Amino acid sequence: MIRIKLDVVMAERKMSLNRLSELVGITPANLSILKNENGKAIRFTTLDALCKALNCQPGDLMEYINETENQD
Repeated sequence: MIRIKLDVVMAERKMSLNRLSELVGITPANLSILKNENGKAIRFTTLDALCKALNCQPGDLMEYINETENQD
């Protein structure tokens, strides 16, 4: 499973959803879907824009969680 950590990075940067939406060029609604981990995919252009706006690396925005290790 890929976990999206956009909310964490936004909080660390003190960036609002509306401001990030303006910088990235996607609607607040679509950004919210991604932030709340309800999205199914992300375009590389969107990922690039997020990294640029938040001054971070893709790995700062997402992490892999091995679900088979967490089935106890």
